[in-house]
Amino acid sequence: MELKQYGQYEHADNKIEYAMSPSSFPNTNTATMTKINEEQVRKAVNALLKWKKLHSKKTDNLNSLSEEEETEVLDDNFIYLQLTLKKIPPKELTNPHKITLFHPIQSFSNICLIIDDRPKKPHNSKTKLDVETVQKKLKSLEIPITKVLKFTKLKAEYKSFEAKRVLYGSYELFLADKRVVNLLPGVLGKQFYKKKRKVPVPVDLRRDSNWKEEIERAFSSTLLCLGSGTCSVLKVGRNGMESGEVMENVLGAIEGIVEFVPKKMGGVRAFHLKFSESLALPVYEVLPDQRENIEKKK
Repeated sequence: MELKQYGQYEHADNKIEYAMSPSSFPNTNTATMTKINEEQVRKAVNALLKWKKLHSKKTDNLNSLSEEEETEVLDDNFIYLQLTLKKIPPKELTNPHKITLFHPIQSFSNICLIIDDRPKKPHNSKTKLDVETVQKKLKSLEIPITKVLKFTKLKAEYKSFEAKRVLYGSYELFLADKRVVNLLPGVLGKQFYKKKRKVPVPVDLRRDSNWKEEIERAFSSTLLCLGSGTCSVLKVGRNGMESGEVMENVLGAIEGIVEFVPKKMGGVRAFHLKFSESLALPVYEVLPDQRENIEKKK
């Protein structure tokens, strides 16, 4: 990859016109959003949408993929915000975090809700949720959930790879009681988590919580999954959205993300925007001399 003087990223036929300036990376001692150059975000969003419009006409290099993989590639029109941290996050922060977006990036017609039906006390079944009770409550609240799936049933009946594959392909969105979210990676398997496309969104289903508000918020949220390394990605837009909507989502997502990052913006090394197949365009970076100054102050 070459960064040309006139501000183009070029890599084979994967070229994105994009103007950059060192002034785009403000001083790191100011408040979160004053560090993010909105004009830089706007340019990155417009450059990516322009690239996607041209690139979507190409269907090369798909022959080696399976039918399922080819469908995923063709359907992946999401714009991703890539977060790079200065240090690997603590293990307790690696659970999925909901980041609310100003503009929903997709609509869902098939939704699966995984409920926690484990007994809370020995021999006291009244403390656990059951499918019938949940379905009645969802109907009364006019919440469009296609399938209510008990955690115990998921664990018992979806052990095989084929069963998990069918479940994965049957629903566009998975929601899960936040009390079982930590248990799901081992139950659902790698397919749900490997590309972060169908990671279950945590919702609060305690009896005294506002289910309607929780689930509707999940519909317009994106997931931040801090991993075991310094890089994480989350969806912030989609091809076909207005550039202004994507830009607002990016700025809002950054503001939400830093709430989960140790030292807030002080723990962030960079933010980039990209499509899954495009180059990553920087919208915020701590330059080498800035990192040196930060280290000297410690």
